[in-house]
Amino acid sequence: MTVDRLAPAIDFISIGTNDLTQYALAMDRQNAALAAQLDSLHPAVLRLIAQASGSAAELKWIGVCGGLASDVLATPILIGLGVRELSATPSMVAEIKAVVRNLTLSDCTRLATEALAQDSAEAVRALAADRLACLVQPHAVGAVA
Repeated sequence: MTVDRLAPAIDFISIGTNDLTQYALAMDRQNAALAAQLDSLHPAVLRLIAQASGSAAELKWIGVCGGLASDVLATPILIGLGVRELSATPSMVAEIKAVVRNLTLSDCTRLATEALAQDSAEAVRALAADRLACLVQPHAVGAVA
């Protein structure tokens, strides 16, 4: 929320999406009754990432870590929001790279804009899945294990 104030004193931002999601959605991820409802592709979480990214344009880079960084559906949205580094789990790196190779920045920006306008994480996921099916070659997603 204060990236614009911090920017002159820092070189980069790394957003931890697990904690961000928990706090933005006011759901304790340790609570078994709520944990299944947590989804970092919720528009509220995406809007916070967009705000941080927009306020950090002059920084060297903005990155994302946590579960969202390893979510293939999130990859083009995050790129479209200005994220330039993903701290993904090792098992997802090859698949995410395969997806990124098939994307353009303009496609990612359009998808991110549409994702921010959605009402739920489910709607964002459906939008991203549909768009990835169109943008990415059929053999790229899911083909690399």
